[in-house]
Amino acid sequence: MFDEANAQWGLVHALVLDGNGGARQLARTELGNLHLQPQESLWLHWDRSHPQTHAWLRNDSGLSEFSCTLLLEENTRPRLLALPDQQLLLFLRGVNLNPGAEPEDMVSVRIFAAAQRIISLRLRPLRATEELIGQLLEGRGPKTASELILTLSQLLTDKLQDLVGDLTETVDEEEERNDADECYSPDHGLLLQTRRRAAGLRRFLAPQRDIFAQLSRSRLTWFVDDDVDYWNELNNSLTRYLEELELTRERLGLLLEAEDRQLRERMNRTMYRFGIITGIFLPMTFLTGLLGINVGGIPGADSANGFLIACGLIVALALGQWWLFRRLRWL
Repeated sequence: MFDEANAQWGLVHALVLDGNGGARQLARTELGNLHLQPQESLWLHWDRSHPQTHAWLRNDSGLSEFSCTLLLEENTRPRLLALPDQQLLLFLRGVNLNPGAEPEDMVSVRIFAAAQRIISLRLRPLRATEELIGQLLEGRGPKTASELILTLSQLLTDKLQDLVGDLTETVDEEEERNDADECYSPDHGLLLQTRRRAAGLRRFLAPQRDIFAQLSRSRLTWFVDDDVDYWNELNNSLTRYLEELELTRERLGLLLEAEDRQLRERMNRTMYRFGIITGIFLPMTFLTGLLGINVGGIPGADSANGFLIACGLIVALALGQWWLFRRLRWL
């Protein structure tokens, strides 16, 4: 669905919504003479990295310098900003489903919205916008500008379900293995990676949930009446995902603590055994060292049974230590 004729201008898609769920595509050269009917809305989807996008946005879009600067910022987080004349800026994040990308490295889409005009910018392809364009070309898409940003937000939110579910399944599997086998050692790298992914998602989803809550209370005149209910439902969906991510982080923390406790217990048992062995052999080492002094007067040096007597003393000392350790319940 990529329009190659518009690509040289940085324009990914130009669509006019007909008010009945369909849309027609425009060429870049048609924008200057475009006149919208009362029921129509214009959606321009731009590639933010293209130099022509910057030039058009600052010179021909009719947006203020303030709005252009915000839309072209390098680093953004989800935010909602009300502008004069019933306009708004909306910055959202979606799951990065591009080949070779990490899904939690979320893709940003910046939106300027007015009653009959939507301008959106993206740096990397976003699956949600492609699906939305497909719906419009099939005649079953949003009818107005407010429904367009609502539908785009719904598609962005729906993409989160599989990703959050995958993280939860990973934790479930590790917990089941850990409960089934006390000697099982979880994959430390996998746990840390899963925890990092959950934290990365939560970083962007928390402010995005707040945006949906603000939009559910919005009183813009060009919003459709029942939009409030849908924005509220999106807010509830994101709240559920955030709670699931928070629970995932807590469960991962417990697994990491269990792994750390097992390592400490294993180390303690090893050190304990080492200490017992050292305690048994230390007196023997002292005795053999004492008898090994190369001076006169060592008892039994002139006796034929001196070696056997010394061995007997060492064995008796070891047995005495073993009995003492058992009595003290060290063994």
